[in-house]
Amino acid sequence: MARIVHTFDNPQRFVAGTVGAPGERTFFLQARTGTRVVSVSLEKQQVSLLSERLLELLDQVSRAEGLDIAYRGPADLEPLDSPIQEEFRVGTLALGWNTETQQVIIEAHAATESFDDVPELEEDANEGPDVLRVRLKCTLATAFCTRANAVVSAGRPPCPLCSEPLDQQGHICPRANGYLRRG
Repeated sequence: MARIVHTFDNPQRFVAGTVGAPGERTFFLQARTGTRVVSVSLEKQQVSLLSERLLELLDQVSRAEGLDIAYRGPADLEPLDSPIQEEFRVGTLALGWNTETQQVIIEAHAATESFDDVPELEEDANEGPDVLRVRLKCTLATAFCTRANAVVSAGRPPCPLCSEPLDQQGHICPRANGYLRRG
């Protein structure tokens, strides 16, 4: 089957968001331009890591090229655009910088059985996993990170002893009990 490349160049909206209650949330990346909306699901840790690495990249670019990366617009607090239709589940994320256009490039590749199937950044091969490719100006990438960090931290609080998520029903902490019995 032919590879589908969903490309957004400075979309009107690019956000991380969730559906569901804390502890049962599904995380999404969503890009929108006009009426075109693409949503892909991924893990909470992938959202967190993407934001962390993106902020590191923006910091390097800011220092090296003297760019202002601060976002001064209103915070995007809106829910994900409906209907949310998952195009694919993300397996691999890629991040890059285009010096000519001064844009961040974010690629979310569909999960595959092999990492060898993932093409190089911005490569449009006919074969390989589907991909969501988003190109953003630095300020919009900063706004994405602000929201992504808020979405990740809005879940269940971590246990101060073991860092496992605390459930509303309670928490059996392996550190408080001295050990954790496994299967």
